[in-house]
Amino acid sequence: MALILDVRTPDEISEGYLEGALFVDFMADDFQNKVVELDKSADYVVHCRSGNRSGQAIVIMADLGFTGELVNGGGLEDAAASTGLSIVK
Repeated sequence: MALILDVRTPDEISEGYLEGALFVDFMADDFQNKVVELDKSADYVVHCRSGNRSGQAIVIMADLGFTGELVNGGGLEDAAASTGLSIVK
């Protein structure tokens, strides 16, 4: 199963997140430094609030050498529906 990567801000995450998700804030200055520490061969479902930042994050991840499948999960509710994971509030 793919890993869930939530690229929203801490304030957005405080409103709810997917159980078991990894968190790397796309808006943080150190986004690339943090995301490059993840397993580059793993498959990821990347999501944010609407799908915009997750799409940008996927491009960056591919540029950084990620070789697993990178799927844009869209927003939180979309990602929950597509993965079957519960939203933790």
